[in-house]
Amino acid sequence: MSAEGGTKAVLAALGANLGIAVMKFVAFGFTGSTSMMAEGVHSLADSGNQALLILGRKRSERARSREHPFGYGRERFFYAFVVAVVLFTVGAMFSLYEGWHKFSDPHPVQDAQWAFGVLIIAIGLEGFSFRTAMKESGPLRGDHSWIAFIRRAKAPELPVVLLEDAAALIGLVIALAGVALAVITGDGIWDGAGSMAIGVLLGIVAVVLAVETKSLLIGEAAYGHVEQDIVTALEAGAEVERVIHLRTLHIGPEELLVAAKIAVHHDDTATEIARGIDAAEKRVRAAVPMATTIYLEPDLYEAAKFADQADRPRLQS
Repeated sequence: MSAEGGTKAVLAALGANLGIAVMKFVAFGFTGSTSMMAEGVHSLADSGNQALLILGRKRSERARSREHPFGYGRERFFYAFVVAVVLFTVGAMFSLYEGWHKFSDPHPVQDAQWAFGVLIIAIGLEGFSFRTAMKESGPLRGDHSWIAFIRRAKAPELPVVLLEDAAALIGLVIALAGVALAVITGDGIWDGAGSMAIGVLLGIVAVVLAVETKSLLIGEAAYGHVEQDIVTALEAGAEVERVIHLRTLHIGPEELLVAAKIAVHHDDTATEIARGIDAAEKRVRAAVPMATTIYLEPDLYEAAKFADQADRPRLQS
């Protein structure tokens, strides 16, 4: 569901942003508005970002290799981080520069009806893209707030599109206000102020994206309830006395590495332990299908040896 929903949202955003970028640049040609120029570059950067997300998903599907034995799932995290960099360097910095340039050399907006028409149409198209992203994110978000969903999501595409579309809608309103004030007052400095505000907005969104994708790149564990399901599955068999400690790591949005030390019975033979580990792995994969790679280490549990509770599984939600 996350893969199909993420692709649909990205494609909707790509189509909307390409069309909007063309309209904004046409409007800039007629009006000379720096807010329109900033918004045009913003939409062009967003289009490139969606192309990067699609590229990242495609490259992440490559088969495992000797050099990358756990696969290429993290490529999706990397390209999402690149999106944050592009959004900051291209979108935010260019908008700030154009705003500063307009402050230093203000001139009135020409043929403002072009700007108003394009901005209103763009708001409608961006609204469609944003609505699509929200609809596809709904089943994955569950009962969590939108902020919690963006912070917790392991698949980067939907949070990235949500943030980009939200920033785009706010940016369009800012551009509309900047152009309107420039026309009403006859002072082009308001147009520059709109461009500067758009640059600040894009910079904030880029920082948020960078922070969240950095966490995924470094490596995040599974959610607490997923780890609880893994522990429950491991301890469901008579051959496992208890889970001594558990470590999980996302090697891709839908791929999980599971490493656990499990306590076995003192009198079990090597053959019985091996069979027990095989059975435990099958239970884990049945309970948590994304657990694609599992390593279980058998040990004998001694209370004094494992008294440190830090070695117990993380089971908080």
